[in-house]
Amino acid sequence: MPERTPACAFVHNLSASTLVSPMTTALAAAAAMVSLAFAFSTYERWLVKRRRYELTWTIAFGCFCLGALALAWGSAAGWSGASFRTFYLFGAIVNVPFLAVGQVELLSNRRWVYQLRPAVALLCAVAVGVLVSVPLRAPVPSNRLPRGSEVFGALPRILAAVCSAGGAMVVFGGAAWSTAALLRQRRARTDPGTVRLLGRRAMGTGLITLGTVVLSTSGTLNKRFGEMTAFAITLTTGVCILFVGFLVTTLPAKVASGKLTP
Repeated sequence: MPERTPACAFVHNLSASTLVSPMTTALAAAAAMVSLAFAFSTYERWLVKRRRYELTWTIAFGCFCLGALALAWGSAAGWSGASFRTFYLFGAIVNVPFLAVGQVELLSNRRWVYQLRPAVALLCAVAVGVLVSVPLRAPVPSNRLPRGSEVFGALPRILAAVCSAGGAMVVFGGAAWSTAALLRQRRARTDPGTVRLLGRRAMGTGLITLGTVVLSTSGTLNKRFGEMTAFAITLTTGVCILFVGFLVTTLPAKVASGKLTP
């Protein structure tokens, strides 16, 4: 075989260490845009109504946006310690806990609920310190998204497991309780406008649950599509479903009295 020239070797090494799939970068960028639109929507509503859960969801989807941007950064430029730490922090640790706190704030206005957001903010501050300071156990491969176990020790992985799994369980439980309560109210009412409104809110809550489920399925898709594409698919699809669920649940609707109910 002819010997590879220096120029060919450079091109070969460059292609092996950078962008794996343009689709991954495009999907991650789309997820970032949807997350940003979601954050602006909830923030605008918070400015008008000053409801706590809307500000908390703004923070949650700001984190989703940063996680998606980190995924796009890593897939387009090649993964590095900085891009993977950013992705791991915002895509695996801090986003779901804020989503869960917003769910609890939506369902309850008891005084103890007001302490949840500061507690989660403190946990996220600890996570930032850990992710910035923890040493890498191995070099980050530039041409694929590594698993946390490949480059991190125990503490970052424990934080990711607790925050993601615990937050998802809160979202699932709150959504199930809320959907059941809405359906009970719907069966008890007779005026068509209120029945439609309650049914729509139940459907929106179900979509929020489905979106959270989709965001939790990256492990299954990893085996089929590869890590970066799997995360891009689940992030984009899950965020879009969550956004639709939010819109279905919160957009004003006419009820029988003729008034607008948020």
